[in-house]
Formats: sequence, C-alpha cells, structure tokens
Amino acid sequence: MSISANDYDYVAALLRERCAVSLDASQHYLVESRLLPIAKAAGSASVSALIARLRREGNGPLHSAVVEAMTIQETSFFRDTHPFAALKDKVIPELIGRRKSERTLTFWSAACANGQEPYSLAMLLLEHFPSLTGWRVRILATDVSGGAIGKAETGRYSQFEVKRGIPPRFLSKFFERSGDAYVVREPVRSMIEWRQLNLAKPWPALPLFDAILLRNVLIYFEASTRSQILKSVRKAMRSDGYLLLGSTETAFGSNAGFEPLSVAKTTLYRPTRVEE
Repeated sequence: MSISANDYDYVAALLRERCAVSLDASQHYLVESRLLPIAKAAGSASVSALIARLRREGNGPLHSAVVEAMTIQETSFFRDTHPFAALKDKVIPELIGRRKSERTLTFWSAACANGQEPYSLAMLLLEHFPSLTGWRVRILATDVSGGAIGKAETGRYSQFEVKRGIPPRFLSKFFERSGDAYVVREPVRSMIEWRQLNLAKPWPALPLFDAILLRNVLIYFEASTRSQILKSVRKAMRSDGYLLLGSTETAFGSNAGFEPLSVAKTTLYRPTRVEE
C-alpha cells in the first residue's frame, strides 16, 4: 500500500531540512521503495510504521538513514558519454596547455554517488594523457551520503555495475576480479580523495578547481538553492576553469557568473566574473 500524503509530506520536509532536496508530488513510489529496506532493518512492519517511529523519536540515526536512502542517486561509469568526450577532446588538453608551468590539475566530482564518475575521470586521464606523468593530479569526490562515499572508496563494483559503460579494455586494465565483483586498481584509486559534503550547507575550505563536474544533482533542488550552489561553485573555480552539468541542467540565466560553450554535443560553462 502506498504511504499516506501526510507521511509523504513528512519525508519531503525532512529532506528539505537536512539537504534542501525537493521531492515533487509524483515520487510516492520512490519514497516507498527506498524506505522499505530501512523499515525492515529497523524492525518496522511497514514504511508507514517507520515514519511513525521517526515522528516519535525525534532526530537521530534513523533519520540520517532515511535521508541517506533518499539521496543516493542512480549513476554509471562514463555516464552519457558526451561529457567525457568533451573532457578528452577540449577541456583537459586546454588545461594541460595552461598549467604546463605549474604541472598541477585539480578536479571536483560533486555529488559523486557511488563513485563511478570520479573513477571514470581518473581512467580517462590515465588512458589518454600520459603526458601528465609527473604532474600533481588531484580529484576530489564528494557526496551528501556517507554510505555512498564509503562504498565508492572501496572501489568494489558488481558485474552489472561495471558492464554499464566500461569499455572491455578498461575493465581488464583498470580493474581486477575479486570473487563475483570487480575492484578498481590502485593507480586509479590513488588519484581520488573522498569526502562527505552537503552542497546545500556551508562548505569547508576547498582548493580552486580547474574543472568541476556537478552533474544530475541540481535538478533535485529548488531554484533558490540551485542559484546559491552555482554561486558557490563559481567562487571555487579558477578563472579559466570549466563546469560540467547534467544534460537537463543549466547555469545560464542563474546570475551566478557563467557563460555557456558547446563542445562535443555537451554544454560546458566558463566563469565570467571569477577572480583568483
């Protein structure tokens, strides 16, 4: 049975409070399917019983578990392909040319979910840019979900997960078999630094980034939160850096200081008013 409107509203309000994520009225099934395993693990007979317990107990570990379950998003390796083509053909070659005296590149995969995106970026760099040997290449990977970050850091993926987007030669070169799973090899894993970070809350000190991947996450926020996140992203970028969003997202017209650039069937964004 679907959860009641009151229970749905309670979960929606909890998400808005904790991480500014906005649920629309059509996502009852998502709430039911995501929270049913939490209910079973907590010994509740149903999602409705779980929500009743949340109301009684006040904020605690169970509330955090619900928020984590609702904020883990679907992803895959080399998702959508075109953004990675833009990185390979345009973004990274240009950055290498501009940073050749510094020999340093810094990337941020924000809202990285279970880690497929930052690992994809690391594999792309290792495979196509051997000239970066000896450079300091840093990939920061963050997500609001500590559980997602924990899974990502292990680098362990099922056969189903690796077959979604991994070219066969990448699978043999960058992964090793472990029972019925695949584990990312150390040269790839060593390029990535993992942190839990809530985009809708005040950010910790961050380096200035050459490129930021903020893909398929802004759609979950209300307009005012999207605008604030984009303004913070702008401040975290170098003046000649690049921003990549999801295919249905835009920074145009946000007053955050970005201009669009079309490359390889992908819209990139460049900062227009950033000062280093």
